[in-house]
Amino acid sequence: MRRAMLRAALLLALAPGGAAAFPDRPVTVINPYATGSQADATARALAEGLSAQLGQPVVVVNREGASGVVGLRVLAASPPDGHTLAFSALVPLTIQPHLVRDTGLGPEAVAPICNVTENILGVMVRADSPWRDLRDMVATARQRPVTYGSPGPNSAPSIGIERIRKAAGGAFVHVAFRGDAASLLEVKAGRLDAAAIVVASGVPLARAGEMRLIGTFSLRRHPEFPEVPTAAEQGIEAVELSAAGLFAPRGTPAPVLARLEAACRAAIGTEGFAAMTQRWAVLPEYLDRAAFADRLRAHFEDHAAVLRALGVQPE
Repeated sequence: MRRAMLRAALLLALAPGGAAAFPDRPVTVINPYATGSQADATARALAEGLSAQLGQPVVVVNREGASGVVGLRVLAASPPDGHTLAFSALVPLTIQPHLVRDTGLGPEAVAPICNVTENILGVMVRADSPWRDLRDMVATARQRPVTYGSPGPNSAPSIGIERIRKAAGGAFVHVAFRGDAASLLEVKAGRLDAAAIVVASGVPLARAGEMRLIGTFSLRRHPEFPEVPTAAEQGIEAVELSAAGLFAPRGTPAPVLARLEAACRAAIGTEGFAAMTQRWAVLPEYLDRAAFADRLRAHFEDHAAVLRALGVQPE
């Protein structure tokens, strides 16, 4: 009832001749992943562009944990007035609800605003690793357990490894972290064999000659590593697609969403955002809120089927 009353008041205020205009104070963007990651860099570049479009400060706060669930639950519980948003991968909304009971998340828990990037996922190893591709990793996993890190329990990159295991066999031991940076550092230190990550997060270490990409889970090669084939190109049917975008709480008034959608589209086109994509090898991919909502529902249904096929049951 309270949310409905608030929404009605907002609609009245936003109507022609209304007393208030959105936004009337600073906007918060929740990043549900760790600092130092590609997601964090993208969120901050997006926030800078949004601030210029909205005429208010847009501040990024990190609320990481549980593969993004912690931050998205904060968003879902926030007032639906457009002043609290989240920039997130789809994982907390499309994967975690099938794995963890009572998250309160799913496509209906949020109001999609716009798709911002495609997050190509892949596997990185130390530059001195004997593995040249995913087939080498699988060959080792058939001999002894391969240890790997990911940005969270049952995160999209870890599901990519599960797809490899199902398609090609082998034993894999998963170590979950909060974000990509920690698993990359563990691989660099020699304590883990591999990191399953958003590839862009590993670009700085790869450019420094410390890490090497051995395959991706996308339908296309990562443009930063055009010589590295996808898992499918290596004969391993392990496709795991990922995207990230901007969300508001469910019930946010349509005029607010329209304003945010226009601001998001403009922000993605700024020089500052373009500079970030070059620095982090991020792949911009704009979808309006209707198309983004369709993608969110499709990913939710796909992961429900995939996880059932893997025998995963919610806990």
